[in-house]
Amino acid sequence: MLKKVRQTKIVFTIGPATASEEVLTKLIELGVDVCRFNMAHASHDWFFETVDRVRHVCDKADRVISLMMDVKGPEIRTRTVADPILLCEGDLVEFSHQPSDHVAHECERLEKYPDHRFFKFGVNYPGFVADLQVGSPVLVDSGMIRTEVVEKTKTSVLCQVNIPGTIGSRRHINLPGINVDLPALTEKDFRDVEAGVKAGVDLFALSFVRQASDLTKLRGILESHGSKARIIAKIEDQSGIKNLESIIDTADGIMVARGDLGIEVPFEQLPIFQRQAVQHSLRSNKPVIIATHMLESMITSPVPTRAEITDVSNAVRELADCVMLSGETTVGAYPEKCVDVLNRIIFSLQDDRSESLDVQMDLKTPKEKLMRSCVSLAENLAEGEGRTAIIVFTGTGDLASLLSSMRPRGCPVFAFTNNRDTFLRMLMFWGVEPFMIDFEEDPEQTIHAAFNLLKQKNWAEVGDQMVIVTNVVGVFDKIVDSMQVRPLE
Repeated sequence: MLKKVRQTKIVFTIGPATASEEVLTKLIELGVDVCRFNMAHASHDWFFETVDRVRHVCDKADRVISLMMDVKGPEIRTRTVADPILLCEGDLVEFSHQPSDHVAHECERLEKYPDHRFFKFGVNYPGFVADLQVGSPVLVDSGMIRTEVVEKTKTSVLCQVNIPGTIGSRRHINLPGINVDLPALTEKDFRDVEAGVKAGVDLFALSFVRQASDLTKLRGILESHGSKARIIAKIEDQSGIKNLESIIDTADGIMVARGDLGIEVPFEQLPIFQRQAVQHSLRSNKPVIIATHMLESMITSPVPTRAEITDVSNAVRELADCVMLSGETTVGAYPEKCVDVLNRIIFSLQDDRSESLDVQMDLKTPKEKLMRSCVSLAENLAEGEGRTAIIVFTGTGDLASLLSSMRPRGCPVFAFTNNRDTFLRMLMFWGVEPFMIDFEEDPEQTIHAAFNLLKQKNWAEVGDQMVIVTNVVGVFDKIVDSMQVRPLE
């Protein structure tokens, strides 16, 4: 009987709650696929130490997972304040990049607004004033405080508070709809990327990707350091949405980062964009991660809310490659329970799936069309036999990626490779279980080696039907692509 493959992969973010060897061991045993390092608040000493610990735990558990470094990217933040300030509705706030505005303080009331309290805050972005117009929204602290520009000078903007809250030091600022003139990578990002290359991470997730050229810059840095790491583009603002197709074409995958994205776009449009991003990724044969607030209540609660169960279910039903845990596994009280909840939801829904993929893919080459036929045949066999898998042999992972993007229903993809980088790449692919194997000159010997490995690892049993994509020797000793149906021997 075929062993169940969890089709939707799980990314977890490592932090104080999960960095111990004991907890890491439990998460690895629960089947997490990718470990994410959020460099927004991480030191390099902690990063290198934790990378070593993750690899040590993987070796002990006889598992391999991918390592992802999340590069913070450019952010607009308030500067330091002496004490947090409670802003009330109607208060006036002046934002400026001037050095004299590093410390916020209550000032004399403006003659023009005698009935309003008035405060001044510094921001770290030189183009802050130039980018804004009267009427522009300025959102502070992940959108918890909402203000609107009512006046503008050459050096500052004056905003009125519409939704109140408390501002402390270095609070994040969002400017919805504004195409800010920020660099793709900061000096800190350059140092972090170098550390990631040194540690040999497999994936770099770049924050606030606004256009394809942002990714080109990062890829140039990686290539200059001899790194073959893949790049995941985090879509977090309206510029990223506007340039989504070119970003997907340039990236190796995307992440729908719903935290900032949910602030930057009207919240009722977020589910629409999420679905569009998944479908674009499927058509482009690129993996997609759904991230942020998946099980947010489980940071403090041992069980998810019904709404969170539905949210995760939507991502799984949309056929996203991965779902991601952030605060749930960095500072949460129940990281293992969170992974268990994801496992239970994903397995339940994939068993319930009855329809084939309805996204139309542009298949150009004969080999791509052969892959489509392979999936169709495997799905038909699975309906009758119920014990069918697809086997593919790949050096680059491209064939496995294509098969994954077709989202075969009812049959896993067992992908065999002789390249470790390819193996790590395939860990993100929906429905794909990768294996390392030596390729023999005779394709038949390689197939038998794959069969033996599946039996040894208890992934399949003798008699299970295998739809195999491989090469055979044709007329005049020419190697040709072929599709075979064979029972596991």
